[in-house]
Amino acid sequence: MRLRHRLLSVSIAAVVMVAACGSNPPAGGVIPSQPPTANLKPLSEVTVGEGELDLIAREGYVDDMWAKSFVVDTGCKINVHYAGTPAEIANLMKDGGGGKWDLVTASGEISLSLMYGGDVKPVNTELIPAWKNFQASFKSPSFNTVRGIHYGISSQWSPDLLLYNTKKYPNPPTSWDVIYDPANQGIITVPDNPIQIADAALYLSKARPALAITDPFELTPAQFQAALGLLKDQHALVRQYWTIPSDEIALFQTFSVFVGSGWPYQTMTLQSLGVPVADAVPTQGATAWADSWMLATRGLHPNCAYLWMRYVSEPKVQAEQALLVGETPVNSRACAELEAAQAGSCARLHADAQASYFDAIRFWKTPLVTCADGTQRCVPYDQWVSAWAAVKGG
Repeated sequence: MRLRHRLLSVSIAAVVMVAACGSNPPAGGVIPSQPPTANLKPLSEVTVGEGELDLIAREGYVDDMWAKSFVVDTGCKINVHYAGTPAEIANLMKDGGGGKWDLVTASGEISLSLMYGGDVKPVNTELIPAWKNFQASFKSPSFNTVRGIHYGISSQWSPDLLLYNTKKYPNPPTSWDVIYDPANQGIITVPDNPIQIADAALYLSKARPALAITDPFELTPAQFQAALGLLKDQHALVRQYWTIPSDEIALFQTFSVFVGSGWPYQTMTLQSLGVPVADAVPTQGATAWADSWMLATRGLHPNCAYLWMRYVSEPKVQAEQALLVGETPVNSRACAELEAAQAGSCARLHADAQASYFDAIRFWKTPLVTCADGTQRCVPYDQWVSAWAAVKGG
């Protein structure tokens, strides 16, 4: 399994600004009901590939293990740029990819900005046969679908779980309160990411129901300040904020920390190293990130792009990618492929999760001024970024 190069400390404020350049977004940050490309008609059929495919991808998403076969089968030569941060993706995708890019992998923290910036366009899911086998949560998720129009095809995902040392906690913790408890000062680690505000809000949605938090990514000023207050108190308890998975792995491996927030990748890696750890979805639920393949508005190779989305949505490729980069497939039929390649990996990656499991999961999405009810009272992500910097600054 390869370390996923997902950098957490990035300014999404910059992402939103870059993605909006040239797309004339509405004044005041007000978001319309549909992205500006909503009326662009997607392909109605896939024909012969154009011989070229230009991709912006996460590290490991276009590995030779499956990319070589795709090129041979389709004749679509792949040119790939591996982007390290959402800000870099936003810059490359400016003006719909500028006619240089066909597809991009984007996580929920940037996908909405690409959609409302007009940089990606609708996708015809009927042209992706494997889409019908996607778990229900990934067919029309809010991070790539608006009012029934799909602007991307879900790819891989990972939950943010409560990770703990089983010897330190012989009675498994069942609540996120363990990472906010002063009794655990100095043995806690959490991600260095403004999305931690959403994690705190999710916890408070159950711990303080009077706040009436219904969506941890859509917070009113009062709800936002409550989450910040919790995180400011937590700051004194945190041994270290982690930026990439290897940071957290090292902290648990050296017994510098005993509890924190992490992904199945960290759990599986630590267990393979003999470190006594386990993970859980606490009673309050958990957040999770998910990636989507999205079509650049000005892409020049639409048939090759659809052929690629078809290919990487199939169970075998989904499983190969999951095992390589430590993520979870969205295709429900990938579990059999995972088990054939590595016994027990389906369960460890939560790829066999039942529908009820997702009731407790809230997927990352870019916080916008416009709330789901259409009111302009939610705190936008540029304020999340500055507030998180203040929390870390003490």
